[in-house]
Amino acid sequence: MTETDNHTNSNSITQTDSTDHRQASQENSHQSEMVLVLDYGSQFSMLITRRIRELNIYSELVPWDVDPRLLSYNNIKAIILSGGPASVYDESAPDLPEWVLETDIPILGICYGMQILAQKLGGTVSPADNREYGHALIETNSREQKLFKNLPNSLPVWMSHGDQLTELPSDFKVIAKSQNAPIAAISDSKDRYGIQFHPEVAHTPQGTDILKNFLFDIAECSGNWTASSFVEDIITEIRNTVGNQKVICALSGGVDSAVAATLVHKAIGDQLTCIFVDNALLRHGEPERVVSTFREHMEINLLHTDAKNQFLENLQAISDPEQKRKIIGETFIRVFEQESLNLGDIDFIVQGTTYPDVVESASSGSGSTVKIKTHHNVGGLPEDMHFQLIEPLRNLFKDEVRKVGIELGLPEEMVFRQPFPGPGLAIRIIGEVTEEKLDILRKADWIVMDEIKNADIYYDLWQSFAVLTDTKTVGVQGDHRTYGYCIALRCVTAEDAMTADWAKLPYDLLGTISSRIVNEVPQVNRIVYDVTSKPPGTIEWE
Repeated sequence: MTETDNHTNSNSITQTDSTDHRQASQENSHQSEMVLVLDYGSQFSMLITRRIRELNIYSELVPWDVDPRLLSYNNIKAIILSGGPASVYDESAPDLPEWVLETDIPILGICYGMQILAQKLGGTVSPADNREYGHALIETNSREQKLFKNLPNSLPVWMSHGDQLTELPSDFKVIAKSQNAPIAAISDSKDRYGIQFHPEVAHTPQGTDILKNFLFDIAECSGNWTASSFVEDIITEIRNTVGNQKVICALSGGVDSAVAATLVHKAIGDQLTCIFVDNALLRHGEPERVVSTFREHMEINLLHTDAKNQFLENLQAISDPEQKRKIIGETFIRVFEQESLNLGDIDFIVQGTTYPDVVESASSGSGSTVKIKTHHNVGGLPEDMHFQLIEPLRNLFKDEVRKVGIELGLPEEMVFRQPFPGPGLAIRIIGEVTEEKLDILRKADWIVMDEIKNADIYYDLWQSFAVLTDTKTVGVQGDHRTYGYCIALRCVTAEDAMTADWAKLPYDLLGTISSRIVNEVPQVNRIVYDVTSKPPGTIEWE
């Protein structure tokens, strides 16, 4: 693997992407060990990365066909090949790059990953006579195998495959089997392993132990990646990148931008100016609350800009959610460009972009991983913006961002706030965004938040909010016929927002919220509760 001018590293503050945005360049001042996960499109791919990071080992998920010249990691300890929906014998099936086969780094293939590894090395994969979807029991046939070290000979696992390996590559041996998969795990003398099941899911109880054995005993990882080590490394990189130049930070009031701003401020001090933009798309009392909180807890230069009219004008007659996101992203940048004129020569802008933003906004060249939606701060940025991006949290999950926030000494009420989307209420209004609809939604959303906090479950939920649908329904209020809006309630639990489950709120609480909204917001006469998990739905409606 070679280094290029456009490179990333394990704690990267900038990253090459498919747009023409100018990216800040920096030297790799430190290279932590990391595990590379090649994504073949499995619904569990991101979970592999999470499980590895939970073991204090840095990991990143990249498309299987990533250009190795864009990888500058000089301390990759292992490569993991994810599962995927394709069959290796299909013409259009994702392949295994030659540079992976040529490496002497330990490899673990999971499900499709095992099949493509075996096929490329001379094995045979065929449609299974008996497919396995769900719980299965594997029998390990060698206690000496490091992969199953200190584990029982019989292990419950989660299978999800319609193909199976029927002929081994040379130098490989079978190290586990199940009732329907005579070859459930394989290994060779070069520390290349394949398993037909998914160790990353909760349905494989000893899955983390299997990953531990691979990462620590086989790949010899040390497990020294922590929030404190991240902070130390990223501050050094920011200083090296920025030097003596001035920087602005797009401050939203959420945990991501707060942590990003604090990291950059620790690195460069008064060279940083934070800009908080009132874009008309915020919740009730949000502008005043954000300004007050940041001026109380953070000694950072803060500008408060009123751009409500600019955003509302740009969003007129726009109903498509992707268009909304892109318009909002571009309008933010134009506002920041205008404000920066009063601050002198500004080359850098800080954003609180996180890993889920990047993953959901990107797709691999192969199409194995599809774009879910454009995040305004990733794919929604204008191509002609002159700022270079500094994104210190780009490779972190939300819970990891919160750990960094605590490490930096930020107050818990700031660190553990429920996430609020960058495009704000615009993507919680189905259809065109108007001042009237924003007013309706603010009132309803405030009631939801008020009752969630009164019930003392605010911190138990990942997010809880109202959505103003574009549906109107007939109602009866005060013996009069009404034709009002339908509000949807959305409350979910999650660890990292890559997957989520709808929250099982008490009926009494749902009843109280519903009653208050239809009584206190006259334009609304019906409330529904969204009981969709992610997947198949996303957390936000747009």
